[in-house]
Amino acid sequence: MFEQKQNYNINDLIAIMALLRSPEGCPWDIEQTHASIRSNVIEEAYEVAEAIDRRASGGKSEGSEQLCEELGDLLLQVIFHAQMASEAGEFDFNGVCDVICKKLVYRHPHVFSVGDDAHIVPLNSVNTPEQVLRNWDDLKSSSKGEETAADRLESVPKLLPALTRGEKVGKRAAHTGFDFNNTEEVLRTLKSEVMELETAILHKKDVEIEEEFGDVLFTCCNLGRFLKKDCEKALTISINKFIMRFRELESMVTSSGKSIEELDATELEELWQKAKNAEKSADRLTE
Repeated sequence: MFEQKQNYNINDLIAIMALLRSPEGCPWDIEQTHASIRSNVIEEAYEVAEAIDRRASGGKSEGSEQLCEELGDLLLQVIFHAQMASEAGEFDFNGVCDVICKKLVYRHPHVFSVGDDAHIVPLNSVNTPEQVLRNWDDLKSSSKGEETAADRLESVPKLLPALTRGEKVGKRAAHTGFDFNNTEEVLRTLKSEVMELETAILHKKDVEIEEEFGDVLFTCCNLGRFLKKDCEKALTISINKFIMRFRELESMVTSSGKSIEELDATELEELWQKAKNAEKSADRLTE
């Protein structure tokens, strides 16, 4: 018998999920499988990330409420998958907690004083976040049975957004010493890759164009790593900026009594520059 409460905890969430999946529960929840709600995990993770960005750019009070809610939605996905696995006799939520706790202890030997690996920085030598991350990567690689550097590159999840995956692959390659020397070298490589793309476009070789375009993007991933800028975040900022400027352009066109389709390229470019200038003026006023 379900009892409504003023405040719930993790045990209540587990019980609610079990009830929803029971014969007396919800028809929709009952028919779901790991595969059918697979995309939900990704969507909820992105909504958490968006809530974090909103919290960073706005007030912490409202942003914290949104973040709390979105984290709950993401946790629901974990509970949902754990419940289905429990019904199949595979593992339950406690099993999920057990695995992650053991992993955290194993990958923090500088905190828990455990572990014996020749590649790990000794306890009294771990003084920086960079050393911690290096230890984490080494321990992770060891626990997954990755024997070569190529294995470590291959293990970066293929379903990650390509820009994020590119950053991680570049970072792991750099971990072996295979890397650019400085930002200037990355920029020279980027210019070279753009020239190769231009040549492919000139020759109208479709497969080569795609390959060279990919090389340009991958080099940008490495450039982002050297600049210490998140590629996904930087691109998102540019996309949002484009939408904002386009909205301003559309507003100017509408005010003139016309539609965008009626204007030629020259007129649109002129309005686009006005939209950019209007944005810059607004930015100066808020400084």
